[in-house]
Amino acid sequence: MGEVVLHPASDLISDSEIPAIMGQIRPQWQSKGLIERVRRLLPVDPSSACQRLLNAAVQDLREKVQIAGIDIAAEVATAHKLPPINRGDRGAEDIENYSTAKLIDLSYRMGLLSRPEWRKMTRAYDIRRDLEHEDAEYEAGIEDCIYIFKTCVDAVLSRDPITLIHVSEVKQIVQASGPVAWDPDLLTDYEHAPDTRQLEILKFLLSMALNDSEPELVRGNCYTLIAEISPCTRDGVRVDLAKHQMDKIGRVPLTELQVRVAHAAGILPYFRKAQRTAFFRNQLETLEKIGHRWRANSSHGTALRQFPEFGGLAAVPADVRVQIVRWMTLCYLGEPGGYGTMGRNRKVFYSNSAAPLIEQMFKAGREVIRDDLSGLQDDRAVKRACSDGDVARRFQNLLDLVDV
Repeated sequence: MGEVVLHPASDLISDSEIPAIMGQIRPQWQSKGLIERVRRLLPVDPSSACQRLLNAAVQDLREKVQIAGIDIAAEVATAHKLPPINRGDRGAEDIENYSTAKLIDLSYRMGLLSRPEWRKMTRAYDIRRDLEHEDAEYEAGIEDCIYIFKTCVDAVLSRDPITLIHVSEVKQIVQASGPVAWDPDLLTDYEHAPDTRQLEILKFLLSMALNDSEPELVRGNCYTLIAEISPCTRDGVRVDLAKHQMDKIGRVPLTELQVRVAHAAGILPYFRKAQRTAFFRNQLETLEKIGHRWRANSSHGTALRQFPEFGGLAAVPADVRVQIVRWMTLCYLGEPGGYGTMGRNRKVFYSNSAAPLIEQMFKAGREVIRDDLSGLQDDRAVKRACSDGDVARRFQNLLDLVDV
């Protein structure tokens, strides 16, 4: 029997992080012969070991695409101009015939790989092609092995397959006989769902949340769920959803419910500026009718509590925002006190219900309102109010709040 000749870099390989990386491969693949062959080849032929490990990762991706759903794979392939995939029995065959490069692209578009993982897998495939076609000129070095092994294991072979969430599952959740209870696993499934599936789910939730004929509980559940999944929604999906909603709304004025739901979904900034301006101008008119004097204290809370649900001051177009900031500032400042049975020991009379809400909104929107507030130092009404030292200190409190 011939003696096994170890590769010159075998000691480096055995001392590297590769053995630990191999231990991260999930049990389903650890037991397969292909991985065992990789272990045996690594000390004697690192190039072949790298090729076989990437082959294992590619086969794993093919299986994961089918588990995720041939229907969604077909949608994604069409949307991103990849080789077509049939929705019927031939779909599995189409996926098996996908080239490695296109399969990596498909996996990324389906959400099975993140963008950084897609780029790394593409680079790993390029290295494998170098090893495959240039054996006489190029052999795998320790750096190639580590890159391919770490990429294939971290991005693919260590991870369980993902079952993509369906709209029917979301429908069951929001129609349950009680407040919505979102399963963290479903949130993970939504996060990894491709753009087409995320968009499909959000269209359903928005239509239910805005439908007056639906029970209040269901609409509330939809609103809650929209807000909960919003951080996991990709920007491209937001843009497409905003276009969809704008087409449905047309050019009529926005309602408070539409703005509240749009903000929860993260699509309000994509709405037409003219409509957003008109909406917040109406909110300003409501505030001005109430008045900023402290005697209107009982009405301030109701009017101001809605603003965070509308996106806060950051959502207000600049030309209207400066006027709203002015109203809130005057409301917060109040007027000199020190008189009356109840106010003798109170140096400034101001709206108790409005002040904490204004502080919260100014703090949350400080990046966008800093110049607006600073500019009010020259406003006639503000200067008149600040002629009293105690009131002036309240204005300084606001300036300090946005300068943090």
